[in-house]
Parts: sequence; C-alpha cells; structure tokens
Amino acid sequence: MSDFPFLLVMIALPAVAAAVVAAVPRGRDLLAKQISLGVSLGVLVLAVLATVAFDTGGDRFQLTTSVSWIAEFGVRFALGVDGIALVMLLLIGVLVPLVIVASWDDLAPGDEGSVPGGRSVRAYFAWLLLLEAMMVGVFAATDIFLFYVFFEAMLVPMYFLIGSFGGPRRQYAAVKFFLYSLVGGLIMLAAVIGLYVVSNSQLGEGTFAFDALRQLDITPGVQKLLFLGFFVAFAIKAPLVPFHTWLPDSGSEAPIGSAVLLVGVLDKVGTFGFLRYCLPLFPEASRYFAPYVLVLAVAGILYAALLAMGQSDMKRLVAYTSISHFGFIALGIFAFTTEAGTGAVLYMVNHGIATGLLFLVVGMLIARGGSRQIGDYGGVGARAPLLSGAFLLAGLASLAMPGTNSFVSEFLVLIGSFPTRPVFTILATVGIILAALYILLMYQRTMHGPPRGPLMVEPDDEPVAAGGGATAVATAPARASLRALDLSRRELAVVTPLVALIIGLGVYPQPLLSLIEPAVAATMSDVGADTGSGGTDR
Repeated sequence: MSDFPFLLVMIALPAVAAAVVAAVPRGRDLLAKQISLGVSLGVLVLAVLATVAFDTGGDRFQLTTSVSWIAEFGVRFALGVDGIALVMLLLIGVLVPLVIVASWDDLAPGDEGSVPGGRSVRAYFAWLLLLEAMMVGVFAATDIFLFYVFFEAMLVPMYFLIGSFGGPRRQYAAVKFFLYSLVGGLIMLAAVIGLYVVSNSQLGEGTFAFDALRQLDITPGVQKLLFLGFFVAFAIKAPLVPFHTWLPDSGSEAPIGSAVLLVGVLDKVGTFGFLRYCLPLFPEASRYFAPYVLVLAVAGILYAALLAMGQSDMKRLVAYTSISHFGFIALGIFAFTTEAGTGAVLYMVNHGIATGLLFLVVGMLIARGGSRQIGDYGGVGARAPLLSGAFLLAGLASLAMPGTNSFVSEFLVLIGSFPTRPVFTILATVGIILAALYILLMYQRTMHGPPRGPLMVEPDDEPVAAGGGATAVATAPARASLRALDLSRRELAVVTPLVALIIGLGVYPQPLLSLIEPAVAATMSDVGADTGSGGTDR
C-alpha cells in the first residue's frame, strides 16, 4: 500500500474535479454539489489510508513521489509527508467535506442561478475543490520551489471565495488578504533564491530538495538573512502580531465555509513553515531570533484576547481568538523542546477542529438571524437547545477546557515551554483567563438572558429592541425561522463529527501524538535542541 501515490492522487483528484464542477451546465447546481462532496470524501478516505500506510518507526518522509519538473534548475515535483504534515492532511480531509455540506443551502441561487457577487454556485464549489488541492500540495511538498508554488497558488481560490461570495466589504477584505500574502511570498521567494545560490556554491549544482538543503553548512550571517525571508512570509500567514491585521477583515467577510478553511487550515501553513523550514534549515538563526519571536507570540496571545473581548461582531471575535491561539502554537515551536513542539502541532489540528466548529455554529446563528452583531441576539438557547449546546462545546474547546481536545495540546505547550522559557510561559497563561472571558461572554449574551432581536419575535409579538438600540420588526423569514430555529438534520451531520472529535481527542489523543512526536523530535534534533526533555508517552 505504501507504494501507492497517495499524495499525488490527493492533489490531482480535487484539482481535476474543480475543472469538472466549473464545467457543469448552468442549472445543474445540485450535480456540482454532489460531485464536490463525493470528491472531498474520496480525499478523506485517501488521507485515512495514507495514515494506515505510514510507519511511525520508519523513515522521516514517507509516501514519497518524485519526478523531474524543471531539470535546468534542479526542481522536482517531490512529495512526501512526515507525521506533522500527515495530521494536517487528515485535518483537510475532515474539514472540506463538512464545509461543503455546511454550504449546501447557503448559496441560494437567484433568478439567474447566481449568488451575491454575480458568481455561480458551481464556481463556489469549484474554488473550494481547487483550494483543497493547493492545501494538500503545500503540506506535502518536499521541494522548496514546489512548496513556494503551492504557497502562492492557494491564494487565488481563497481570493475569489472571499471577493465573490463574502460580506459587504468582501472586495476590501479579499484585496487585503491577497496583498499581505503576496508581499510575504515575494520576500520568501528572495530567500528561496538565496538558498539555491548557497546550495550551488557548496554542492556544485543548485537544488531545492529539502533533504539536501538541510545538510548545507550556511554561515550564521547568511542564515539570519534567509531565516528572516522565510519567517516574514510565515508570520504573515500564521498570523503573528503585528502581521495579523488582514485576518479579522478576511475572516469576518469570508463566507462561513471559506472562513473555516481560512482559519482552520490556511493559517497553519505559517506555523507549519516554522517547523518544516525555519528550524531545520537555519538552526543557528532560529536560536538567535527565538526570544524575539516569543515576544511576538506572547504579545499576540494577550493583545488579540483583549481585542476579542471588545468585539461586537461574532465573526471578528472568532478571528481574533485564532490570532491569540496562534501565539500559543508559536510559543510551543520556539521553546525548542519535543514536548512543547508536539503540543504545538497537536494544537494546530485541535484549533482547526474547535475553531472550525465555532465558526460553523456562528454561521448557523447568523443565517437564522441575519446579523453578525452579538447585541442582536438573546435567549436563543431556550428555543434552540441543540444549537446552544454545540455553541457551548465549541466555546469550551476554544478556551481549552479539560475534557476537550484543545486542553491536551495547550497543556503540552505550557509544560513543555516552562523549563526553557518560564517567563514567556507564565505570561501566556494569562491568555487562558482572557479566553474564558471573551468566549463565555459571547455565549451568555447570545444564548441566555431575555429573548431579543428579530430571531425571537413571535408572529403575534410586538416589535422588540435589537442590539444597538435598533427596532427589529418581525419579517416573514424571521417568523419562519421560529419554526425551524434549532439544528436541521443537515446541520447535525456537519456538527456531529466535530463534536465527536473534540470529545474523542480530549479523552484519548494518543493516535495523533504517536504520529506527531517522532517528526517533532527529528526537527528539534535538527535545531540542536534537547529532545530528551520528556516525551508525550511518559
């Protein structure tokens, strides 16, 4: 089974399907959705089979495929995964089908079979499939030039998903997202070229192969310059403060399904890049810049948490929570212990699951009430207990409550970071308290208290005050929503797998830890860190 080209098929299948979906005749939107769902489920099956074929005690990179691509420059279409990349592929495999099901009825066609922005429903699902292919490629690439191509190419589908199907400020958010990411990518391109020049001078021929570049003896000064080139691109993508300002706009204006993939997967490319490229290729520079990165990480944890507390827009609040969580991931990576690094990678997966569920539930609430403002809701829990329960569990997982999946990863990050970075770790724990405040306050204001807002207006009720002092008048859609306020069967099908993962990984995370820990230990060995600081099995 290990000889099967899992990674190549996982890229090609959704990429080809995207073209097929885009070519589906007008008026056959249901067929486009069915093809998209079937292909995304096929990618999930391939990810699971790849995990079964992966040997945790075997080579560092497995399931490899390598063919010559641009021979003149030593570029190869080289794919392979270690445990870190493999768990990210599993996350992609889980989230994309759920996003497709969640978006099934969100893009209701108008008179001419188009959605807001003038784009067809078929185009939306085609962009989702193309995005899935690019995301798989960026985590599976073992040639740095190929990684850069996927890194830049995945901006295109997300740009159109935000710019064509997003909220009122979608064009602004899409352009801001694209420009920030493009600038970071161009800086990284300069570093990639510099790395090629160094490899040519030392090896006699230039190469972009990760294993060959890892063996280079780069002088400390050059390491620092190249590290900064990669770091800026990854810090923007992550995003770390002060490179974060694009995310609240993009996350709040993107359609809910696209926002789930943006925050749940695309942002992880930044922290994945730290582990895959910055630490192994530039170990001395990584150690030199680690204190500065940790300052940014802790600043992001506290600053974003405080900003989240002040948000009135639910989607912006969730976006700011993600910025805070990425600070914990960066802390775990640059603490340089296997335990903290393992916790950071597990945090990347668990954050995608927990925040993905939180974004989806928020989207379901917005779809019912027609407003993103927290003040426009109140007392929803009394009439929608399933929605309220899913909201609560997503919130508890987001604040890393014991028994949920995020607790394990956050705990590993903190106990693994404290021996080497005690001051930063202590400061980061304040973010846990702030997380409880912004999550529980949002839940309390929307799900509890007296009924208010257009969602709570009974057909025979008088108009009630909505958030911000506005008067909400019951409309036909609002009245209709009262009869179907709780989760539908389709929505339950979306929520249930994520709820199961939150509880299951909170109780028993060992299957993922056994995949992650050997790869993290190898990375910490590359950077010269002590890998004997305690394993996750102990």
